[in-house]
Amino acid sequence: RKMMMDRVVQKEPGCSSIEVNNQVHAFVADDTSHPQTKEICAELKRLSRQMAEAGYVPDTRFALHDVEEEWKEFSLWHHSEKLAIAFGLISVPSGKPFCVIKNLRMCGDCHTAIKLISRIAGRELAVRDANRFHHFKDGICTCGNYW
Repeated sequence: RKMMMDRVVQKEPGCSSIEVNNQVHAFVADDTSHPQTKEICAELKRLSRQMAEAGYVPDTRFALHDVEEEWKEFSLWHHSEKLAIAFGLISVPSGKPFCVIKNLRMCGDCHTAIKLISRIAGRELAVRDANRFHHFKDGICTCGNYW
């Protein structure tokens, strides 16, 4: 890290995008700039309740290490791909699949969460991350949990 700072190297921020009605919507972690932020957050809250009932527990190993446990869980819920998927669920007609494109590799918590979201929402979801396409359907990913 020190060498990166000395050389002014910066990590590329994670960004996820989804196309809806021929318009691309891009999200970064903790993004509140989207015009439908309230609806997206309400959808995330709805999903989090249903997922908790199904036994989902956020894997905080994938969150920032220097924050409190409660903030880690909040932060995980606001990863860019989860924001994009929540937007897709409220914007793409029910029953229709959609695809989210992410510029970096998806974290393990997002992978686990999206599997469950696909089952709860009854939707086919595709996420293209830096390594591969992940096709989620009925709680299963085509990558075989190898991402």
